[in-house]
Amino acid sequence: MPKFTAPTGTDLSPDAALALLKEGNRNYVGGGTVRPHLMGAERRAALAQEQRPFCVLVGCSDSRVSPELLFGRGLGDLFIVRNAGNVVDLAAMGSIEYGVAVLGAPLVVVLGHERCGAVAAAVSVVEKDTEYPGSIGQMIEPILPAVLRARRDGDHDLLDRAVRHNVMRVVERLRTTEQMLQEPQRQGRLKIVGARYDLDDGVVEFFE
Repeated sequence: MPKFTAPTGTDLSPDAALALLKEGNRNYVGGGTVRPHLMGAERRAALAQEQRPFCVLVGCSDSRVSPELLFGRGLGDLFIVRNAGNVVDLAAMGSIEYGVAVLGAPLVVVLGHERCGAVAAAVSVVEKDTEYPGSIGQMIEPILPAVLRARRDGDHDLLDRAVRHNVMRVVERLRTTEQMLQEPQRQGRLKIVGARYDLDDGVVEFFE
């Protein structure tokens, strides 16, 4: 039997990389598991000297949102940047640029999720003037504009609209203001998309 060779970032177009994530999420929602060839000793040995992930994923630290599981992927597939509220600070931006410019990933996905605690905290700041101790308040400051935008849209389901606006603000920033990501987009070598994960049914909705 021929050995399985996993696709690498440099092998895939942005659309093909996105299709892999969609296929993996469909499998996850249907009750499937990560394929053994994506996790086993042979895969680990093949990756020991080099990584070529096909997606840079900017996600939330929430323990219920594990990117490899919900996209049905394994070792070496996803270059993951996680923090509460999937915001992009200096460290996150450097990581994203490294994943694209050095590792060659053709896809960046910014993944928010239903009932995000960090976004809920930002909503509480806007709606109730809540103050948070330590660094928590500073951490959620970048989310406040998304909450304000969502509030202008109306009062119904403010939290979920804020989650979506938060994702798209980050996507827009990555698409339009970060110089290292401009040329790969112009050349068709990079796509940057937003998405939202539903905690209840496991479905990832992509904003293309």
